[in-house]
Amino acid sequence: MKTKLIKIIILAISLNGICFSAFSQAVNKPSIMVFPDDVWLKTNGFLTEIDNQGVKVDVPNYSKALLNVELSQVITKIEKIMLDRGYPLENLSQTLKSIQDAEAIKSMETSEEGNNVQVSLKDKLLNAARPDLILYVSWTVNTVGPKKSVYFSMKAMDAGTNKPAGAADGTGNELIGATLGVMLETAVLSHIDNFNAQLMTYFDEMVNKGREISVEIQVFENSPKKMNTEINDDGDELSDDIQKWVKANTVNGAATLQTKSSTLMRFTGVRIPLRGEDGSSFNADGFGTKLRKYLRKTYQLPCASYPVGTGKTVVVIGGKSQ
Repeated sequence: MKTKLIKIIILAISLNGICFSAFSQAVNKPSIMVFPDDVWLKTNGFLTEIDNQGVKVDVPNYSKALLNVELSQVITKIEKIMLDRGYPLENLSQTLKSIQDAEAIKSMETSEEGNNVQVSLKDKLLNAARPDLILYVSWTVNTVGPKKSVYFSMKAMDAGTNKPAGAADGTGNELIGATLGVMLETAVLSHIDNFNAQLMTYFDEMVNKGREISVEIQVFENSPKKMNTEINDDGDELSDDIQKWVKANTVNGAATLQTKSSTLMRFTGVRIPLRGEDGSSFNADGFGTKLRKYLRKTYQLPCASYPVGTGKTVVVIGGKSQ
């Protein structure tokens, strides 16, 4: 009986260790979302130039691109390679489906919040999935007689700041009769260790220093309080308290006050924790929401907050967007 009980305890400890190891691995590596690179999108006709309020911008048609069989194969293969190395993944196709509504997805649309701030489809995807890093991939197939090889390029970027986090490129061996997935795998595997090291170096810095974002706080004209409104008998102004709050809620107080006036504060180099109190990914939008709630609770100020891209949040004091 005792022997059986000991075996059960050992089994439970082993299973718990496996679960803990898997959890630690997921937490200790950045989450990744694989996107087709703009070079590949343009070459294959999935990048459209539009006029955005007088500015020419290239807009990717991800919905159409993801119907491409080769792209589907490449994303699946890259995801498997990264998953085998312990990276949590956010799938582009599934995220795209999750944000579709009754209307056809528009390449560019206007948000009702934030005074008509333009929100790209990519920003919507990233805000929904909240990956730490974006992995852009492109490739070309080289054919010499019956032999084929694949040239690939992978670029990892910080999802919030768009700063480079790693890169790899190369050409695989010439093969006969191999599928695109096999050719890609042979090409990538010879570079993956160095690429992995680059990603982990960047992510370790993110863990130690925090995720970098920017914060902008605006004041409506009819707001009951402005930035220079005194809030106590010591002569502290609302801007002073906001600055203290930002410092207190960042990693090691990292934040630079770039602009301050009666109606505007702008912080850059704001470093926030990678994870929230519930363990989920914490980003600029979450930070803005937290500040909005603080101002509402402390000063009874009507406020609104919204993300601009994935690396910036805007908090508006004194009113709600219509």
